[in-house]
Amino acid sequence: MHRSTTRIPRALAAAAVPVILVTAGCSSGDDGGDSGKPGSAAPSTESSEPQVEPAKFAKLPDPCAALAKDSIKDLVPGAKSTAGKAGKSADTSQRSSCSWDGLDGYQWRWLDVSYQRYDSDPAVGSGADRAAEYYGKQVNAAEAAGGAKGMKTSAPSGVGQKAAAFTYETTEDKQDYRKQTVVSLQENVVVTVNYHGAGFQGTDQPKSADLLKDAEKATKEALAAVK
Repeated sequence: MHRSTTRIPRALAAAAVPVILVTAGCSSGDDGGDSGKPGSAAPSTESSEPQVEPAKFAKLPDPCAALAKDSIKDLVPGAKSTAGKAGKSADTSQRSSCSWDGLDGYQWRWLDVSYQRYDSDPAVGSGADRAAEYYGKQVNAAEAAGGAKGMKTSAPSGVGQKAAAFTYETTEDKQDYRKQTVVSLQENVVVTVNYHGAGFQGTDQPKSADLLKDAEKATKEALAAVK
């Protein structure tokens, strides 16, 4: 009898342990689950995604309509069509171009207007910053033009937020060409204008200063078309 009496309290004690553990678990769950109690942490509503300035320009103009018809006639005498030839592009809202060429007697001219636009993206930066980076690349490319002779650079004023102009000559198939490139930046858009001229059959070559003046005029007009 003495031995069986000893076992009963031990059995009761063992049975009581789970009850205590369950009670403690419920109490802990109630305290942690009540987000309304003082001292409880409220969920954060702040976004961890970095913010960037919205891009100013959301689209590009039709490059073949960016310059007035009278401007095309003046810049490219003898052009077969003032409508121009659109360049290929997978997305014309981001990148587009148009070119014209004409022969007036023995005077030849070629004009190309190219647009590049950037959107703002938190992952890669603002449209303006991305455009500024591309502007730098275009400037470097123009400065390193293949076969260029007598390269001269300048910084035209009143052409976008900033601009760089390049004047040089090339000789191709024994023919001399006078070439001008103007690269300009306006917010999240970069405009690049290439304007080439030549006098065939031994006629006088066009003056580089005149060609550059015309290239800057075309650039200003192309920039004005961006809205």
